[in-house]
Amino acid sequence: MRMPWVDILWDDHPDGNVEHIGEHGITPEEVRQVLEDPGTDHSRSASSGRPLAMGFTAAGRFLVVVYEEIDAVTIRPITAYEPE
Repeated sequence: MRMPWVDILWDDHPDGNVEHIGEHGITPEEVRQVLEDPGTDHSRSASSGRPLAMGFTAAGRFLVVVYEEIDAVTIRPITAYEPE
């Protein structure tokens, strides 16, 4: 089980991570819900090697969130999507 991070970095500039996850129909709040859920599974992306979280939003959507760890309490989501 992972502890929640204190800081989740968001970039709402064009081509930032907010826009990127929005292209997948996902909000920053949904990403936060997955990342902070103690039941979320954590692994590594096979394609990028980055850490990822797989879990459910409060509304029951199953999401995969790929992120990078900045330090022990800070992460930056890279992308998020609903697996097929």
